[in-house]
Amino acid sequence: MTQPPPTDRPTTPEPPGFWDALGAAERAALRAVARPKRYAPRTPLCYQGDDSEHIVVIESGWTKVTSTSEDGRDVVLAVRGPGDLVCESAVLGRRERSATVVALTPLRALVVPASRFTGFLDAHPGMWRLVSGTFVRRLDDADRRLQAHVSAHGARRLAILLTRLADLSARHVPPDADGGVEIGPPLSQEELGSWMDASRETVARALGTLRAEGLVRTGRRKITVVDPEGLRAFARAPERSPADSFTL
Repeated sequence: MTQPPPTDRPTTPEPPGFWDALGAAERAALRAVARPKRYAPRTPLCYQGDDSEHIVVIESGWTKVTSTSEDGRDVVLAVRGPGDLVCESAVLGRRERSATVVALTPLRALVVPASRFTGFLDAHPGMWRLVSGTFVRRLDDADRRLQAHVSAHGARRLAILLTRLADLSARHVPPDADGGVEIGPPLSQEELGSWMDASRETVARALGTLRAEGLVRTGRRKITVVDPEGLRAFARAPERSPADSFTL
């Protein structure tokens, strides 16, 4: 049976992050109630299950969002980068945090106590809509991930993920002279596998397929999308024959 094509392709450019969408007055007001902080790689910004005490605005660097499954595995749910708001859903929902956020790279951020952040939003009512829009986009991201899991396997599923990451990375670093885009978040093959619900070996084989197609170039924790449009077309192509595809 022919699988339906994934609906992962963005139809509009990546929207700006929370910080980038603020005006000068809002940025000044938020800085006034925030504490600047730096995080080393692998340092948690917040923990799954903790009570809500603060939100974090990333100024520079990348994080991964993970959740611990019932069998104790850490599952990668998303990455967040410069300008993004993290650790916020539990604060606004007044519940325990549903995920852990960990720095992938050296990180510079603004940490805002929960009460001061809600006070900032009350003083700038237009910001509530901005935060709500952030939630909606993240629900859309979750829907795209689910559709990719249903409609694609192996190399195509990885292509869908890398296309999304390339779009996100290009928001912060322009493509190189040949049009290639270096993936910003330095994710390992194991982390990519966790995100796409596959083994590290499946990711390695899928990367081999994409390299052979001339779509990506790889190094240690480094992936460059050499041909972004070609990768997007590969991600949306019908499934290949079982001999040429990798099932999970």
